[in-house]
Order: sequence, then C-alpha cells, then structure tokens
Amino acid sequence: MIEVNNLVKHFKRVKAVDGISFRVEEGDIYGFIGPNGAGKTTTIKMLATLLLPTGGTASVGGYDVVTESDKVRQLLGYMPDYFGVYNDLKVWEYLDFFAAAYKIPRTRRTGIIDDVLNLTDLVVKKDAFVAELSKGMKQRLCLARTLIHNPKVLILDEPASGLDPRARIEMRELLKELKNMGKTIFISSHILTELSDFCNKVGIIEAGRMVVSGDVDEILKAVSHGQLLVVRVPKGETAGAIKALESMPLVLEVFAKDDDEVEFHFDGGEAERPQLMKHLVNSGVNVLSVHDSVNSLEDIFMKVTKGQVN
Repeated sequence: MIEVNNLVKHFKRVKAVDGISFRVEEGDIYGFIGPNGAGKTTTIKMLATLLLPTGGTASVGGYDVVTESDKVRQLLGYMPDYFGVYNDLKVWEYLDFFAAAYKIPRTRRTGIIDDVLNLTDLVVKKDAFVAELSKGMKQRLCLARTLIHNPKVLILDEPASGLDPRARIEMRELLKELKNMGKTIFISSHILTELSDFCNKVGIIEAGRMVVSGDVDEILKAVSHGQLLVVRVPKGETAGAIKALESMPLVLEVFAKDDDEVEFHFDGGEAERPQLMKHLVNSGVNVLSVHDSVNSLEDIFMKVTKGQVN
C-alpha cells in the first residue's frame, strides 16, 4: 500500500530525508520510529502530498504522491502531530464540514458522522462544542475527521502525544480495532513500548537515513542475537540466576535488570525453553517467572541508533 524508493528532501543546506526506502503491505501496522530531528514528519508530509520530494519516488495504493496526488488523497487519512480544531463549532458540525470537503453527499453525511463518532466513542459529545473537549477527546475527534471518507490507508503522526495513560490505552485499542477493519496504518510515535503491542513492522530512521526496516520479530532477532527474555527471581537472588544463565550455551548477554529480574538474550526457540527452565531449576535458581521482554522495540532502537540528528 505504501512504497518508498530512495526518497530525498532538502531544505537549503539540510538533508532532512536522505534516500530512504521501505514498503508497507496492505493490512500492516508500520511503526515509524526515530529521535527528534530524524526526518519522520518530513517523510510523512511527503507521503501525505503536503511536501514535494527533492528526489526519489513514493506511492500510496499504487498512485504516485507527486503526479497522482488527488488519487492518493482519496485513499489516505492523515492525522498530523499538530492539528487545528474549530472551537466555535459543535462536534457534528466540525465533522460535517470535513465531510463536505471530501464531497460526501449531504444525504449520507449524518449516517457517516454517527458511524465515526461511535467508532471513536464520541457519541455523547456529538452536540458539544469543540472548545469543551479534553485533549484526549480532541485527539479522537481528529481521528474521526481522518476516518470520515473511509480511507484505506491511515498516516498518523504521534497520535498519542500529550495524552494521559488512560487516553493512550483508549487510543491504542482504537488503532487495534481499525486494524481489524482492514486499514493499513503507518504510525509515528515515541512511545515504543506501546507500539510493540500492535505493530507488526517497524522502520527506524536517524539523521534522515533508514537504519533498519522490516518485521519486528526478525529485526529483534537480528540485532539481539535471539529472543530477549526476562527471568524473575526473589529479591536479592539475581547473582545466582546470572551465574546459571551464563553457564548455558544458548544464553548470550546476561545482565541484571533490577534486584529481582535478569534480562538475557536466548539463542533458542520455543522448543528449547523447557531446557532453559530445567537448567535454571537444577542450578538452584528460585524461578518465579520467565517472559519476553516488554521493551523489545526500545532494545532495537538503542542498538541500531547513535543519537545523531540533521
């Protein structure tokens, strides 16, 4: 659904985007990750037909973002990191305005507005003024606006930025629902632990260049030399767990994560996990649990980036 080949964008002396390439297949949730100043928003604006590339090509749904921008916009729902809302309009009026901008017939607008309000859980705010909404509700309203023309592809730039924990969880569940509806989602975010819950592919950009792109599990295995696991033991017993793990051939890079957790890279598969557990128990380790590390995207990010900006 999205194909980018050697995309370049220069601003005077700065190469904001420097020859990046990646693909997003239909139905993917693609997490676009990078430090501030890496070129994420510039890339997103080129995909959304708001900036012209200096070089290279990009297409959405098979349509070129430069020569076929009108067709791209019909397929695309774009939610920027900073967006304008009209405080003196009611919620339904705000959505009706954008439905008209997308040339949706007046006879269909009421039903479509009700559908997107129901999807974004804003039905009770239909007649409220936009000025009365909380930040989280305004974020959901912007997403409702993005969905008003039923786009196949969603490009979301930091959709959970500035939200409280409950609002972030609600936004995450909404994105999962959109994936179940068959939407292809391209999402930029700094909240890596939350992206790891629902992204099946990621691209990491730094200083305008794509560092790595592809399937999350494959990238993690490539950069981490296996699965990243955590064994939890009673407080103060990590030294024994570390010693036992370091003596096992399939275990790499062992280090204490906390006073009751040890993180390590396991170069085996699911079939070897019972062997791991048996080895720990036979070594006298009081194992409380063994689980996958929840910070897998953070692990990838810290290993492949160097903290560079343009």
